[in-house]
Amino acid sequence: MFLWIKAFHLIAVVTWFAALFYLPRLFVYHAMTDTTDTVGIARFKVMERKLLNGIMTPSMIIAVALGIWMVMLVPDYMSQGWMHAKLTFVVLLIGYHHWCMKIVKTFRNDANHRSHVWYRWFNEAPVIGLFAITILVIVKPF
Repeated sequence: MFLWIKAFHLIAVVTWFAALFYLPRLFVYHAMTDTTDTVGIARFKVMERKLLNGIMTPSMIIAVALGIWMVMLVPDYMSQGWMHAKLTFVVLLIGYHHWCMKIVKTFRNDANHRSHVWYRWFNEAPVIGLFAITILVIVKPF
């Protein structure tokens, strides 16, 4: 049973990361869109909302729930340093996720004041989490 939970946890994590990479990329294009392009702006708002609410948030919830389930099945994980480090990065990613939610609302309200360049840099942040979490889980350096 544990391996099934782990497999679905990994699927949810992959899906969550795909959305964590794609939504900020939509922000880049949305920020580049001319303010007179009302059709384009409306399209980005729909895409951002659907990605956030239909894929990104459910994937995060499933990944976290399955992760908690695995820790409940193997409570020894909580005594290992790599797990503490991993959970730190997971908390940071959840914070990033919530920041994305705030940005979606900013765009929805036509209140964005950041440039596409800022969003290009913002888009790179989850890469750090992906590298760190993958290395911590596979290598278990602590």
